[in-house]
Amino acid sequence: MTTPRTILLVGEGNFSFSAGLSQLFSETSITATCLQHQEEVLQHEGAATNIQTIRDSGGVVLFEVDSTKLGESVSLKGLVFDRVVFNFPHCGRKSGVKKNRELLKKFFLSCVQVLAEDGEIHVALCNGQGGTPADQPMREWHDSWQVVAMAAEAQLILSGVQPFESEKYKSYRCTGYRSQDKGFHVEKALLHVFTRSLPYSTAHRLKVEEAVDGERVQYYIPAELSDYIFREFLSTSSIHPVKLVQDFLLKGLAEKWSVSMKTEKLPFLLTSKQLQKCCHEIDDTFHYWIHLLHEDLTSSKNASTELHTDKDKTIGQSMFLDSGKRTDTPHTVLGCRSQGDECLRSTCCLDVDTEEDKSLFVLRPSLLPQMEQLITYRSEDEQRKELTGINGNRREKERNSDNVEVGGNENGDSSGGCTGFTGLLFGISGLVFRSVPIGLWTLPAFHELFLKGVFHAACDPIKLLGQSLETLLAPYGVSLVMEQGCLCLMAQPMGLVGKVFVSSAGDKVRVSVNVSLNLDLLAVLLFSLPDWRLLWSHDPRFLKQFLLCQSPGQTFSPFSLFPQLLSFDISFWAGPAWEERKFHAVVREASRGTVEQVKLIDTFSHPNQSQISYCYRLSYHSHTHALSHTQALQLHRHVEFLLSSRLQVTIR
Repeated sequence: MTTPRTILLVGEGNFSFSAGLSQLFSETSITATCLQHQEEVLQHEGAATNIQTIRDSGGVVLFEVDSTKLGESVSLKGLVFDRVVFNFPHCGRKSGVKKNRELLKKFFLSCVQVLAEDGEIHVALCNGQGGTPADQPMREWHDSWQVVAMAAEAQLILSGVQPFESEKYKSYRCTGYRSQDKGFHVEKALLHVFTRSLPYSTAHRLKVEEAVDGERVQYYIPAELSDYIFREFLSTSSIHPVKLVQDFLLKGLAEKWSVSMKTEKLPFLLTSKQLQKCCHEIDDTFHYWIHLLHEDLTSSKNASTELHTDKDKTIGQSMFLDSGKRTDTPHTVLGCRSQGDECLRSTCCLDVDTEEDKSLFVLRPSLLPQMEQLITYRSEDEQRKELTGINGNRREKERNSDNVEVGGNENGDSSGGCTGFTGLLFGISGLVFRSVPIGLWTLPAFHELFLKGVFHAACDPIKLLGQSLETLLAPYGVSLVMEQGCLCLMAQPMGLVGKVFVSSAGDKVRVSVNVSLNLDLLAVLLFSLPDWRLLWSHDPRFLKQFLLCQSPGQTFSPFSLFPQLLSFDISFWAGPAWEERKFHAVVREASRGTVEQVKLIDTFSHPNQSQISYCYRLSYHSHTHALSHTQALQLHRHVEFLLSSRLQVTIR
């Protein structure tokens, strides 16, 4: 903890703690307050001396300050503090846990009105009162003061817990036991440190323009995915754990293999034709189907033409060619959905017949189609070079402008033990999307590292690549399992984190090997993150840990401790057209990503009507934001509203 410039102490008794603090932090401005009248305070033993010590140190002593109404205090008007301290709060006399919970909640709500933006709130409680795992022994939740839950009502998170070190303050003598001038047990007492949580971001549909198959197209990103778009985790200067894991893997593979990484950004959209060619292993019910935006008949024809110029077509095609470095990106954010967009129409389709509508597009569920296209263009480019006699050195320089050569072994045999064959792996990485049910380890968007190479079949390249990956990842609990000719990388508790599989290379001599790795789940595993959703946190405290700690294997320290898990049930009547995946999409959007698990707990078919009643249990949990019972209930009400308005269900 850094030394605060200003400290506010509330609920003081004999002011002995404030006196000790004023001597410990001589350069800090201290304001010590209490609820009682001055005459009442001076009856405490040593109070007069302690008050004088505070004032002699330049501090301020205030009486009749209610800790639950700090914003209304005339003496504190206009002031903000780096730290607010409340030691052993208590309603007085023999009050129960419910009254003391209410005291804490009102204090926290009041405290944020005088707390600096990056300030801290320190609350000392006797062992067991807080109701967190830090208490030993830990009380039953209903028998504790539920300090984390009470702080969450004021959008505060518990960022640290440590022993209350009363011995540091020589003059400190606890008092106030049951409103008397008596001490109480401070052995094993805990100091809880609270900080502000970032506010929740609102889900919205982003309108995006990018080049696909040589044309500039516009479409909306579904609202539940808006927070995953354009975060640039894999940029060159990024210190995000996803990028650190990618660097770790590429560096490790480079000891035996040469990897040429494509650094250019690729469009998020695939055509249905691209998808059907090579993504058979992904369940099509998990696809985010997209209709492009089309201008209304009343729109200007000239405006329509501007989106499909020859220049744009060239840009769209060049994304897969090694013919020179592009300075523009394929993505353009045009803004959020607004009232001015009525002339444009788009939807994220869940009801799709790909056989009937070949013009549909899909948010890429894998990088495999784009890798296949990249390899195809590269082969055609090499053939053109041979036919036209283009100077090889010049072409190599141009090719290197779009590719980063990661490495290979020292003797030049980059085949991983296959003599006489180059064994080059081509790589791309980026965000992929899957409309999966909400679960602890099901990610609607994640970063995929995709590698592909063509090898002699006799070399058993799957085995060789598997050995390289096992060497890198086995220390972190990743095991290799062969299933139906595919080498699966498995880890607990998330399950599949990657796979190595083959596809035909066109003859019996060669084999095309593909490596697909889920960088997000591997980052969770390698940095011991408690939740994959932390990777998408906007809180600067998350990335701050990776400024100095950039090596996998070091445990992440959460900035939000012991977040509360809240569950609410939702029941509704639905008709024959009910689709559960639409339900999950609505829950993901309305809950702002706070629902970590959805469980169907009951169904009932109406005997006289073609309706079915569904009952789901939604588990709300956040490691990134304060999540109070009040906030979770508001989100749950929003889920109910969107369900009834969009899916036409009847809430029970």
